[in-house]
Amino acid sequence: MRMYPAIKLNLRVMKRILKFGLLLVFAALVIWVFVYLYQKSKTVPTVYETETPVVGDIIKKTVATGSIVPRKEIAIKPQESGIVTHVYVEAGDLIKQGDMIARIQIIPEMVQVNEAESRVNKARLAFENAKIAFERIKDLYEQKVIALSEYEAEELKYNNSREDLAAAENHLQLILEGVTKSMGSKTNTVIRSTVSGMVLDVPIEEGNSVIKSNTFNDGTTIAIVADMAEMIFKGKVDETEVGKLKEGMHLLMTVGAIESEVFDAFLEYISPKGVEEGGAIQFEIKAAVKLIDNQFIRAGYSANADIVLDRRDSVLTINERVLQFEGDSTFVEVETAPQVFEKRPVKTGLSDGIKVELIEGLGLEDKVKIPTI
Repeated sequence: MRMYPAIKLNLRVMKRILKFGLLLVFAALVIWVFVYLYQKSKTVPTVYETETPVVGDIIKKTVATGSIVPRKEIAIKPQESGIVTHVYVEAGDLIKQGDMIARIQIIPEMVQVNEAESRVNKARLAFENAKIAFERIKDLYEQKVIALSEYEAEELKYNNSREDLAAAENHLQLILEGVTKSMGSKTNTVIRSTVSGMVLDVPIEEGNSVIKSNTFNDGTTIAIVADMAEMIFKGKVDETEVGKLKEGMHLLMTVGAIESEVFDAFLEYISPKGVEEGGAIQFEIKAAVKLIDNQFIRAGYSANADIVLDRRDSVLTINERVLQFEGDSTFVEVETAPQVFEKRPVKTGLSDGIKVELIEGLGLEDKVKIPTI
């Protein structure tokens, strides 16, 4: 098959253009590689940041978690078993010592009632018999038939039998009602507060059965009363920290429900025995909380206490990240000219893990290099 001359010419031109284009692409690729390698080989100078020492407070502390509870929390229990008929207080009420909390109706045991009734009947029979005998002796004495000693002996028997009857009747009334006529306003059926304070809880309601404290039972709690003006922090610390604590240490306490306030507390008790919790030994601590005026803290609030192990106030400080170490020496790099630094030894003191106290070696005007990580 024969090709025309014009077509052959066009094919040759296209081949030349294609070769020229490929050469241009290859040359551009080579130039880009050289430029890339040149830029990678260039070293970018590092610009270090600096910081200066400042005057501040260093507080070394450990944290204890716990809660705030009243120092004295009293459980009020009944003196007799029975059914609650009235409840006079509710949680949150302020009461004084002797105020009524509840009233109970005594439900006596039938065996005790039967014995008491039998005792009354016997005492009444004895009294009636003694009365008859005394009246007979009295007539004989008035007629001067018998001596005074016999009359007095019979009178004593009569008075004793009358007292026995009264005692038996009071005993029966006490079993049935919890009170006697001779007791006046005193009664075991009215439960009164033994302390002044705030009612924290009333776990019973009208109609509940309650049991008095005895050898086999702690008794039913009628109410829990506490003095909310005297609170303590009760928490736990790890065994690794308890050796650093001592009574009288200052605590900075924060309450989860009152985030804006920081309360002062002072350590007053460290448990001599640890308890294992979660594989670690924990020791209980207690600290007296210094309440802010007119500040009310509810019992049971969770709290964290920062226990101040040591502190330095208004001292020269700097961030620990600028310190460098060589053997036993501590030094920093101080800027002597823009981005020019020299090593300078320093002496440090107390550290809180972030800031460290500077004892000597730096001043407020020195700019210290911040090492890059």
